[in-house]
Amino acid sequence: MLTGRRVLIGIGGGIATYKVCELISQLFQGGAEVRVILTEAATKFITPLTVSTLSRHRAYTDEDFWQPTHSRPLHIELGEWAEILAIAPVTANTLAKIACGLADNLLTNTVLASRCPILLAPAMNTDMWEQMSVQKNWQTLQQNPRYQGIGPESGLLACDRVGAGRMAEPAEILLSIQSLLYTGGKRDLTGKKILISAGGTREYLDPVRFIGNPSTGKMGVALARAAVSRGAYVDLVRAPMEIKLPPYLHNIRSIPVVSAAQMEQAMLEAFDRAHWTLMAAAVADVKPVDRSPSKLPKSALPSALPLEPVSDILAKLGDCKKPHQLLIGFAAQTGDIVKPALEKLAKKKLDAIVANPVDRSDAGFGSDTNQAILIDDRGRKQDIELCSKLELAHKIFDFVKTTRLKS
Repeated sequence: MLTGRRVLIGIGGGIATYKVCELISQLFQGGAEVRVILTEAATKFITPLTVSTLSRHRAYTDEDFWQPTHSRPLHIELGEWAEILAIAPVTANTLAKIACGLADNLLTNTVLASRCPILLAPAMNTDMWEQMSVQKNWQTLQQNPRYQGIGPESGLLACDRVGAGRMAEPAEILLSIQSLLYTGGKRDLTGKKILISAGGTREYLDPVRFIGNPSTGKMGVALARAAVSRGAYVDLVRAPMEIKLPPYLHNIRSIPVVSAAQMEQAMLEAFDRAHWTLMAAAVADVKPVDRSPSKLPKSALPSALPLEPVSDILAKLGDCKKPHQLLIGFAAQTGDIVKPALEKLAKKKLDAIVANPVDRSDAGFGSDTNQAILIDDRGRKQDIELCSKLELAHKIFDFVKTTRLKS
C-alpha cells in the first residue's frame, strides 16, 4: 500500500516529535517516497540531519522557505507533490493556525497550497487539549472532509500529568496513512451503519478450559478501521482476540462477547440498524454439553467429551435480513476454498462471501497478510492476491459497494 506513494510529513514542536522518526523509517522501509517539513519549534527536539537520514531526502525547514529560488515556490512544489500530508505531532499552535487558515511558516503555507488529504495527530498537555478554544479548532477541522484526526491517547504525559494528550503511536499513524492513500481521502461510506464481528468465540468446559480457535481478530479490526476511515459508523462485536482496538478510533462501538451464544445475542440486537453486516469472526461450531462451575481435576476429565452444536448465527441473520441490507460471510478453508464458500453463500442467504485459505503461513489466522476470493450471489468473482489485511478490508468494501447496488 506504500510502494511508490508520495508521503509528506509535517512535524510540529513537542516532546512527541521523537516518535515521528520511527514513522518516517517505517514509511521508507515500506517503499514510500518521503519528504519532511520541520517547524522551527520541531528543530529544537530533533535535527534536520536525523530526518534526512531516515527519509533519504533532505529535510525542509523555514530557512528553506525564505530562501530565494530559481524554480517554483517550495510550498507550492511540496503541496502539489504530496499524495497525503500527515502532521505529527500537531501542537495547539499549529492546530489553531490550520483551523483559521493562517499561513506564516513553510508547513502552514504548504497546507493551504495542497489539495491532498491531511492526517492530524495532536499531542499536548491535557489541560491544553481540553481548552474550549482547542476543542473548537479540532471540531472545525473534523467537519472538513479533507481532514482526518487520529488520537490523542490517554496516559502518563511528559509533564507528569495523566490524561488525554499523548500522540498516537507511529504504527497507528501508519495504518491511517495507508487507508488515506487507498481511498484518496474519500468518505464513500458516510451514513452507512456497518456491523462487524471479530475474534474467536470460546465454549468453556470449566472456568479454565474451553473449545476455541486461533483467530486473532486482525481481519475484523482491519474491516472496522477501513470502514471508519471511509466515513461509516461501526458496531464491532468482538470475541476474545489478540489485537487491541485503540480507544480513540472514532465512530466504533465495541461490544465484547465470549461465547457463540453471547455473540448471537449481540449480533441480533445490532443487526436491525445495520446497512451492511460482515461476519468475520470465527464462531465455534460445537460446545460441551455440560459446563462445570469449578475447575475439574485432571482425574475427572471425561475420556470422551459430549458435544452439542451451537446456534448458526449467520443463518439466523440471513433469515431475518431485510431487502435494503447486505450480509457478507467469511469462509476460512483448507484445500479447495471456492466450493464450500459457494455452498455457504447459497445456504445462508448471503449477498457475498469472502473465501480465504487458512493452510498458508502468510494467510488466514494470526497473519498480518491475507488473500481471498470474493464471490457475490450473482456469481461475480474477484481474486485478491496476497496483501495486508487492511488492504483486503478496503477491497472487500469496494466489492460490496457494487453488490446489487444496494444502499
